[in-house]
Amino acid sequence: MCQITERAKQAVKELGISAEVSKVLDLETITNYGVLALPALAVDGVIKIAGNIPKVDEIKEWLK
Repeated sequence: MCQITERAKQAVKELGISAEVSKVLDLETITNYGVLALPALAVDGVIKIAGNIPKVDEIKEWLK
C-alpha cells in the first residue's frame, strides 16, 4: 500500500470518523480529475494535493 493511502487511513482512524479510503489506479479516472502528477489525494471528489505526500495532520484538516 502506498504512503498516501496509509496516511489517509491513519487520519480517518485518528479522527474517529467513517470514511472510505480507496486507491485509484485507472488512468482514465485519474485524468478525469485533472491530476497531472501522482500521488494525489481527493476528498469528496475534490483534489486536495497532487505530486506530493501530505502529512497526516494536513489530511485530518481536509477531512474535518
